[in-house]
Amino acid sequence: MIPTPSADSDARELAEQLRSALRRLYRQLRRHAVDQDMSPLHLPLLVNIVENPGIGVGELAQLENLRSPTMTGHINSMVAAGLVKRTEPAKGDRRRVGLVATPHGRALIDAKRKRRTDQLVQALLQLSPSSRAALWAAVPALNDIELNDIDA
Repeated sequence: MIPTPSADSDARELAEQLRSALRRLYRQLRRHAVDQDMSPLHLPLLVNIVENPGIGVGELAQLENLRSPTMTGHINSMVAAGLVKRTEPAKGDRRRVGLVATPHGRALIDAKRKRRTDQLVQALLQLSPSSRAALWAAVPALNDIELNDIDA
């Protein structure tokens, strides 16, 4: 289906409003989540490792849009901090080593997620019931948004 000019302008305005609101909310969550246990650069890396156990350094570098040597430096630092560990080489390719989060790394991610959820709970409790209902209604549509295949 070809979008109509009014649908296109409506979607553009909605995109601007959503982007602005989501950026503001994300910044507030980050600002209030001071964490001395982990570098802010390592947080998204550790989340990806937790969500993709056994992921390779090259795959992680590609996911995060980083060069493999840069990623290797971050991983070495995270291994030294006890956040991740390398797995045994794969049987088919002895060079391929996977990454998994340590119990300490998983605990840090779980604690950070809990703190951010608790922050959102407190903020949501300050909204009116109708505003919370509007957010509930928007969740399915927000979950349907995919940016991977869109040329920006």
